Amino acid sequence: MAESLFFPDNATKAEKYNALLPQLDALTNGEEDLTANLANISAALKEAFGFFWVGFYLVKNDQLVLGPFQGPIACTRINFGKGVCGAAWKEGKTQLVPDVDVFPGHIACSSSSKSEIVLPAFKASKVALVLDIDSDQLNDFDKTDAEYLEKLMRIIEAFI
Repeated sequence: MAESLFFPDNATKAEKYNALLPQLDALTNGEEDLTANLANISAALKEAFGFFWVGFYLVKNDQLVLGPFQGPIACTRINFGKGVCGAAWKEGKTQLVPDVDVFPGHIACSSSSKSEIVLPAFKASKVALVLDIDSDQLNDFDKTDAEYLEKLMRIIEAFI
């Protein structure tokens, strides 16, 4: 696969996801290195949508540990059930947060973050990692993001 991705500039959010997901599947198919795959996915999502922060936290020794990401520096470790990422890990489901300031126990890694979506990926029926995407705009994520990013998590589960 080429080192560039195609996504239509003036497309709807759904059209961008529809263009991007098959390319990410092809990009990661056959690559066994988890770090390389997660790094490319982070970069592609940031490039396609201009999100403020995109990255992964991996479950290691009963904590979420910072993995590949794109954006400003971030929290390095997050405990089970803490913040939006910890809630996604604990509940095993997507967390869609229109305003992080009203989320109970939100961890402010950056004061510029205003809304967030976090999605878990599973290995052997347990959460293995979470995808964390932050926006510097309120209410920037919706059901469309959740739907397509959950499809992305199924692609990720194929190689973790």
